[in-house]
Amino acid sequence: MLYAMLGLLKKEFLALFRDKKSRFVLIGPPLIQLLVFGYAASYDLNRVPIAIYNEDSGSASRELIARFTGARAFREAGRITRQSGIAEFINPKKALLVLHVEREFTRDLSKRKPASIQLIIDGRNSNTALIALNYAQTILADFNRSWTAQQRLEKPSARLEIRAWFNPNLNSQWFIVPGIIGLLTLVVTMLVTALEVLIGKALPGVLIGLVEASFIVLMAVYWFQVPFVGDVAALYLGIILFVVSTVGVGLMISSLAATQQQGLLGAFLFIVPSIILSGFATPIANMPEAMQTLTLLIPLRYFLVIVRGVMLEGIPLPLLADQYWPMAVIGLVNLGLAAWMFRRRLY
Repeated sequence: MLYAMLGLLKKEFLALFRDKKSRFVLIGPPLIQLLVFGYAASYDLNRVPIAIYNEDSGSASRELIARFTGARAFREAGRITRQSGIAEFINPKKALLVLHVEREFTRDLSKRKPASIQLIIDGRNSNTALIALNYAQTILADFNRSWTAQQRLEKPSARLEIRAWFNPNLNSQWFIVPGIIGLLTLVVTMLVTALEVLIGKALPGVLIGLVEASFIVLMAVYWFQVPFVGDVAALYLGIILFVVSTVGVGLMISSLAATQQQGLLGAFLFIVPSIILSGFATPIANMPEAMQTLTLLIPLRYFLVIVRGVMLEGIPLPLLADQYWPMAVIGLVNLGLAAWMFRRRLY
């Protein structure tokens, strides 16, 4: 039995790497996607065009404007001298943001009175507008701190600190639930059923997925300078479960498809909804309840939480148990169904 499965594994690898097209599909697209997403798919804004409408000639207004025009995120697109000129920059998209400094700005600050400015943002692209607004608020907050220190004013009594909401010192607890023997029996049965498919068919895909995932992690950390503050074991456990669950879906599609075109169409029908329902682009909480329930079947939903939590927040492995076990269940079910479909198709 073992020699037969190892022989099948060797045959799958030879068939996979012997074809030039298969080698390109395995190596080419991941590299292209890594470069495209790494450089093009960015939520950072650089050199956002802004227009300045300054009605104050004081030192405070000049300092504030210098902070905006000197920031890497903004570039000055022009100056406005009248109120009607704001629409001339916003409507044709010559400027995303207009900074309007009112006439009494410096005088009010000198008298230690609250002073106000106006930010006019083009909201037709809501995501870009919110990011630009956050940049502007950061510059304003820095200006407030600097002005307070220069004038030796009292610091604000409240200060906002943003941090990740998790507790790395929380001890994990394991509970024995009723019926655990029956649950283990079911899991072992499904695992034995899927063993032939896992070793003979899925293992090449799993190994290739692990190699490519390792390469992407190294590129993210050492090339794109993405911070990694968590545990490597916690990340790789998530990678293994995610790859196994998705390979199981691929085997199910291949068992149903009679031609390569049908297989590609089935993969497309799975990948696109998975990305949309995973919470990658839009929050799951904003989806209808029916769609939120459907996301529970998407492995990418859990994997995104693991990657972000481990790499950026340092969440330890025990606190991610509620993300690991759904992917493990999905992987076992997918491999079990794929094995059953292959047997039924052969016989």
